[in-house]
Amino acid sequence: MARVDGATLVELFSRRLAESGDSPALYLPPVDSPDAAWRPITWAALADRVFRTAAALKRLGVMPGDRVVQLSENRPQWIVADLAIQFAGGVHVPIHSTLAGPQVVEQVRDCGARLVLVSTASQAEKLGGDAALCNVIDIWSYDPIGDAVSDAIGGRTVRLLSESTGDVTGEVTDAEADDVRRAALSTVGPNDIATLIYTSGTTGEPKGVMLTQRNLTTNALSALAMFDFAADDLRVGLLPLSHIYARTCDLYCWIGCGYQFALARSRETAVADCVALRPTGINAVPYFYEKVLRASQELGRPLAEMFGGRVRLCNSGGAALPNHVAEAYFAAGLPLMQGYGLTETSPVITLSTPTAHKLGAVGRAIADVEIRIADDGEILTRGPHVMRGYWNRPAATTEVLKDGWFYTGDLGEIDADGYLRITGRKKEIIVLASGKNVAPVQLESLLTEDPLIDQAMVVGDGRSYLVALLVVNGDALARATAEEPTAENRAANGDAETVLADRIARRLACVSHHEQVRRFAVLERPFSIEDGELTPTLKLRRGIIEKKYEEMIATLYDSSKHREPCAKTAESTSNP
Repeated sequence: MARVDGATLVELFSRRLAESGDSPALYLPPVDSPDAAWRPITWAALADRVFRTAAALKRLGVMPGDRVVQLSENRPQWIVADLAIQFAGGVHVPIHSTLAGPQVVEQVRDCGARLVLVSTASQAEKLGGDAALCNVIDIWSYDPIGDAVSDAIGGRTVRLLSESTGDVTGEVTDAEADDVRRAALSTVGPNDIATLIYTSGTTGEPKGVMLTQRNLTTNALSALAMFDFAADDLRVGLLPLSHIYARTCDLYCWIGCGYQFALARSRETAVADCVALRPTGINAVPYFYEKVLRASQELGRPLAEMFGGRVRLCNSGGAALPNHVAEAYFAAGLPLMQGYGLTETSPVITLSTPTAHKLGAVGRAIADVEIRIADDGEILTRGPHVMRGYWNRPAATTEVLKDGWFYTGDLGEIDADGYLRITGRKKEIIVLASGKNVAPVQLESLLTEDPLIDQAMVVGDGRSYLVALLVVNGDALARATAEEPTAENRAANGDAETVLADRIARRLACVSHHEQVRRFAVLERPFSIEDGELTPTLKLRRGIIEKKYEEMIATLYDSSKHREPCAKTAESTSNP
């Protein structure tokens, strides 16, 4: 089966259909019971749903350039809707399903959506507020919702869009569906905006990133060219499609190559779904790989078996990959390839491959992508992958697009072989009271190498020393407390605190004096997406976390409650 290309997503999908129409494309999850089999559908069956949905959108009055919001977790309808919006000439605005109601309303309002697609009643409830819906001409739902939800969103009628008969696509004729398909091939152009994706807000308010058809197709095809995928490969999508990493590297690479694809049912079932489907490859974030690694060690199961036993390539992105995780996967015969990119760059800038990689590096630039390092260490890039700009934010666009180059806000260095290493983020750099600069991500990566520490956030901007908020593995800490010898100050600090302080000191033994964590606090619960502390790709929202725990952080800097900080031993404070 041949790979296909195209200047637009419409062309890409149409050529895949022509090449592979009767071949298996997408596996649908079990519906009757958790033990039921996953069911494959062909490219032709998928295309029929896409074209009928696109025709329904056109019937409703969606015009070229109209924004269509999708508020849904991963499911097959997500894929159908994305492609249907492209064939209808609309602009797809995916909103992360984990966002709270006010955040959803703000993005619906900001983009001026004409249509909203929701997955469930709970997602529909987030649309409460007439102001957000003033431009919306219709709301469609994948699951039935009750009258109470309709009342909560101003009495708006919500039409059903599902795989069952009687939904809005059932009114579409075969001729209408075919007309929409043919019209899209001649009217949708490479420079048309295909999607509007809001940034995750790690360093400020979310902004709508405008990505064109050309941005997405060239990026997917250039990324795909780096790997030797085959038509009989099966890859499982573990990341939210509302994020550009999964959108390009799972969805559009799948269309370009023609291998088989399945969406994990949820974060909670991701490992079980891999065991059931036995994929040959996956994309995921470092946190997922680290959690699976720890689980395999605790269970005494080979790492490869955790993914079904057939995986031959793992790809990592969205955050920095700790070296010890990459080394463990390689040792288990699972090449774990790190890449780098941003929403504004569609997203891929660099990739590592099984034949070209270095530990700690994020790979080399993909085809048609240029990178260089500015005098202050910032990574710049230009090429067909760079966004058109931020939606309705010309000043913000001008700040990052200069003379054809996109200023990433990340700091890095390129070695003699062209491999890029990320050394920090300009807006995340901690500047101590002494004037010393500290890259917290590096220190957090070192801390979470320890099996006792699941999550860590380092704090210290404008302060005289660093402190950390830690989420610990309670069972592992209890075992370590029982087994490890304690320091002389055991009675004063308590066993667990002494063990943690010793582990922190050991993990940071390789960094300078000013990069030591002097004091720490253990949190009662993990950082989470649902509480707004993590982005959908599990990056820390530092400002939100610091605000939430400001009293705890203040206590860590209160000298009346601690001995003088020591560079060799971190001190603890209990969680108030």
